[in-house]
Parts: sequence; C-alpha cells; structure tokens
Amino acid sequence: MAIMASLPGLNFFSSPPSTPPKNDPNPNATSTSASPPIPVPKYPPPIKKPQNAPPNPALKNFHRRTKYYKPVRDGVITSDGDRAIVVGENGLSYQLPGAPFEFQYSYSETPKVKPLAIREPAFLPFAPPTMPRPWTGKAPLKSAKEKKMKRKVPLFDSFNPPAPGTKGVKRVEMPGPFDLGRHPKPGKTREEILGEPLKRWEVKMLVKEQSSDSRQVNLGRDGLTHNMLDLIHSHWKRRRVCRVKCKGVPTVDMDNICRHIEERTGGKIIHRVGGVVYLFRGRNYNYNTRPQYPLMLWKPAAPVYPKLIQEAPEGLTKAQAEELRKKGKRLLPICRLAKNGVYITLVRDVRHAFEGSSLVKIDCKGMHASDYKKLGAKLKELVPCVLLSFDDEQILMWRGPDWISMSQEVSPPSEDSDVDNITSKERGKDDDYSSKSDTKTVISSPKMMSLWKRSIDTNKAVLLDELDLDPDALLKKVEEFEGISQATEHSYPALILSSEDGTSSSIQVYEEVPQNGPYSEYEEVYSDNDDDYVHDDDTDDDALYDSDSVPPGSLPIDVIAEKLDHD
Repeated sequence: MAIMASLPGLNFFSSPPSTPPKNDPNPNATSTSASPPIPVPKYPPPIKKPQNAPPNPALKNFHRRTKYYKPVRDGVITSDGDRAIVVGENGLSYQLPGAPFEFQYSYSETPKVKPLAIREPAFLPFAPPTMPRPWTGKAPLKSAKEKKMKRKVPLFDSFNPPAPGTKGVKRVEMPGPFDLGRHPKPGKTREEILGEPLKRWEVKMLVKEQSSDSRQVNLGRDGLTHNMLDLIHSHWKRRRVCRVKCKGVPTVDMDNICRHIEERTGGKIIHRVGGVVYLFRGRNYNYNTRPQYPLMLWKPAAPVYPKLIQEAPEGLTKAQAEELRKKGKRLLPICRLAKNGVYITLVRDVRHAFEGSSLVKIDCKGMHASDYKKLGAKLKELVPCVLLSFDDEQILMWRGPDWISMSQEVSPPSEDSDVDNITSKERGKDDDYSSKSDTKTVISSPKMMSLWKRSIDTNKAVLLDELDLDPDALLKKVEEFEGISQATEHSYPALILSSEDGTSSSIQVYEEVPQNGPYSEYEEVYSDNDDDYVHDDDTDDDALYDSDSVPPGSLPIDVIAEKLDHD
C-alpha cells in the first residue's frame, strides 16, 4: 500500500467531478432542459351552441323538478287535427278520432273540481299516428303483427277456439255459460254481449272457479287507469270472470269504482267481497271483436287543483278555525289507517263519530302525503265535512254548519253551539258551562231506530205523545199497553220476524251480544246492491210465517213457569 501511494499521478480519494451526471437528483445541478417524453395534447376549442335553437320539450327534466305552470280554462288546450287535449267536467281528458269516449289517465280518481293549471306542456301520452324516420342505413324493425303473419300462426277467437291439445296455442275460453240447445250470438251493444242475466247457481260456479285462481288485476292508489282496460280484456281471453283486487284510497268509495269499471269495460259485476270485485265479461263475449284502445306510453303530470285546506273554511272565521285546530291537537283519533288498506267502513265511522263530537281526527302515520290528502278530499264529498288540517300526518275534520244527524227522528243539535263555545271562552268559562248544561240530546243509531219503528208497527212498543208524565200517569199508560200488546219479555234470544209487506228480512237480536258483529260492515255495503244479483226463485222465507205475534203460553219459558207454580 505504501508503494502504491508513492506512485505519481495516482489518487484514490480524488474530489468529485465538477459537472454531475445527467441522472443526478441534485436540484442545484445546472443542466440543459430536455423535452418531455409524452407531448401535451392540444384540445380543440368548445363548440358554441346556437342560442336561438328551441329546446326539445321531450328532453326536459322531470315535471316535478321544473317550475312549469300554465293556467287553463274550460275547452281545448291544444289540438293536432282530430287529436286534442280538453279540460271539461271530468278534468283533463284526451280526444282521439273514433274513440267511444274521452280518454283519461284515471277514470275513478279524477277530482270533481276543475283544474287551475297544468304542470307540463300539453302532449298526448299516446303514440303518434305517423312517425317520420330518417334513413340510418338499416330497415325498420317489423311489428309483432308482421312477425305473426310471417310465421303463419292462425288467430283464434272465442267463437272458434282451437281444438283441445293443439300445440303452441294457449287455451281460449269459449263464450257462455249456456243452457242446452243455446248457442252464442254475436253482439255489438253491451246488453247483447252480456246476454240473459245469470242465475244464482251460475254466479256461484263462476266465482268458485275464479276464487281458486291466482290471476287477478290489482287496483291501487290511481284507481281505474286507462291501460287497465286492455289488461282486463286480456284476462277475459282466458277466463270468463276477471277478479279485481282494490286497495288503498279508492276503496273509500267502492260504489264509484264498480260503476266506472262496468261503464268502461262493458262487463257486469256479479260478486263483491270487501275490496275484491268479480267482473263477468258476458255470455256472448268475443275477444276478436273487443274494443281496442291505444295504450298510454307515460303517466301524465297531475294538474294543479285548488287547495283543500283554507285559513278560514266555510262557516268559520280565521280565529274560530285556529281555535278548532288547537282543540283538535288534544283530540284522540278515532282510528289509524294502514298503508294500502281497505277503507270500506271509513265514511260510516266518521259519520258515527260526528254524532258525538263536532271534530273528528284520523291517524294516517306511515302513509304517503298524497294518499291521505286524497282521503281527505273524498271524505269532504262523501261525509260531507270541512277539512281543517293535515298536520302530523293526521286528518282533522269539522262536521260543518249544515250538518244533519243520521237519525231523522232526533232533531240535530244547533251548530252555533260549537262556534259560540269558542267565543264564549274569551268572555268566561262560567257562561260556557251554563250553556252546555242546559242542552240535552239523545242520539241513537239508524239500526236502533229501524228496530224501534218495526216494534211500533207490530204493536210491540208504543210511542208516548207526552214526555212530562208523573209516575202514576206513566204506570196507567203501561197497564193499558199490556192489555193490548201480546209481546212478552224474555231473557233469551228473541226472533223478530219481518213485516207483512216482505221488505225486511228476519233479524235475530241478542241482549248481551253487540249488534256490530264481524260481518256487520258488509250488510250495509251490499244492502243497496241486492238488485245486481239475479235469483231464480222468488220465494221468501217470511211467507212461511202466518203472523208476527207469538200466542201467549206457547213459549218454553211459559212451560217452565207453570211447572214452578205447581211445585
């Protein structure tokens, strides 16, 4: 090592070079600037859109996100030849050439109030009759009808169904039912297609066949919509009866739904249980000659209607309405409605609640806001009543100044008492208490009133002309009535037979069992629709009884009493 260190010109620890290499990470090093490995792209300038070009209304945002508002009046809004959008008695409707009636999105749930404005441009929600198509290098696709013609598949109708066991063809229901020796007749009107009225055994047979089938049409919050008409006819192709299951807001007024279903489809409702409706197509129905309607391609936006809640409703001032709203916050609801339920007895429950209170509240927690607002609009027309608020997902109603009690015999309490009670609170509580104590009102249900009338007609009860009777005079009246009447008191169920005119059926009344049983809600629902059912026999069970009165001494209790007297 000493020899090598002594050699001239050789230094193992020499200083580093003055110019660093090219890959030296030292930032202080001075080097020539090199070009980047990837060139920076040069983008073209943005294309300027013409400002005068009108935007396409079909490519706009959803109507709820826009502030489109166009006031409308009665008459035609827009028209394109024979196709027009009209505002009339039925609200917003669409007129097409050759249509049997004006088309609507919902036939049963359209409000009776005329709309104020529309929320989107007026366009027909149907396919245009002709659509010009620019050439794109490809031929247009063939329609379903052209494909079937190419396959040469025979089209069968209800009068000429395919033979049983035919491959590739679904079952087509034949017309009927018919008695032996009768055949279907082609018809154009509704009466000709329905044919003769169904008998009782035929109704039972058709309902039993459909009750075990899972095919049904679901009717929801929008009610009977336009596209549902074609769906019902597609069910009638395979079955004679179509089952429609109704849920939600439309079930408040089932009579309205049934009326619109029969008018628009041309069928006949033969049975109804709760919210389920059985729709018969007719004895002479033919699927090929059915009315064919164009389908709606989208749901039109609902028009703008007047507000349901007003600051000062009819018959009230603003201060009185606020006082009633404060009073309603402390009020308990009469019921709680579930989402997508069946509300057949809701109108009846509200009417009964108004017999005992001027304010009624319904709890609708968990329901959509549009649902309980539609419920309030329906109750306003059916009960009728005055809507006060929808706060806290609850419907608060006032029975109104023109309220009439359900029992016609009892005079309704003065409606001024509700308003006077509110104003009297400002004067003093003592005056309000004295005014309440003077009024005495007896309210009875309509069923009890009918039973009282029947008992008076059959001499089982007497109506007192004088109310202010002393005990001696009242006892004298009772003794006179005992000599005339043949009715006796019993501790077991008594059978009340119908009157001689045969208008009422036999009813069994229990003393301890309440009258509102589990099936009482269907008695009032079907009481007005008994004429829809056709019975093949006109015999009445009431004709078996010669007299409504029971002869004394023929009852089992009389036999027991005689044995006890002998003992």
